[in-house]
Amino acid sequence: MLRKLVVIGALVAMAALFSTTASAQGTAAEAKAMLERAVAAVKADKSKALDMFNNGEGGYLDRDLYVFCFNVSDGKLVAVGNPNAKQLLGQDSRTFKDPNGKMYGQENYAAAQKPEGQITETSTYMFPKVGADKTELAPKASFVTRVSDLGCGVGYYPTAK
Repeated sequence: MLRKLVVIGALVAMAALFSTTASAQGTAAEAKAMLERAVAAVKADKSKALDMFNNGEGGYLDRDLYVFCFNVSDGKLVAVGNPNAKQLLGQDSRTFKDPNGKMYGQENYAAAQKPEGQITETSTYMFPKVGADKTELAPKASFVTRVSDLGCGVGYYPTAK
């Protein structure tokens, strides 16, 4: 009987481990929903929203999902919830490119030039995962929209089909 309980306990522990690992990645739907919440937060109080995004507060850092925002006038990054990317604040996001040379920053910037409220999904680019060693790159896509004088987005890592 004790042996059965130990085996069942081990199976439950393995199931919990795998379910935690599987849910460690945000989905496209969750990324888009976070962006929609971020837009509402910017409209309510821009300064407070940018502080929350930069600090990963208020649910704006969830697993590998986080908000980033840049000025639509000059592309300067004013918010980034990724704890590994704080050094990018103040930089011109239009110049951001992945290790393969893809200019994903320019694509994000172009998406934010569209009419306010229009959410655009970018094509994939290579980017380090949140919390991962900076050499661990994975394909990433972002949802980006314009909100007032900002371009804001939330990226996610598409899963292989």
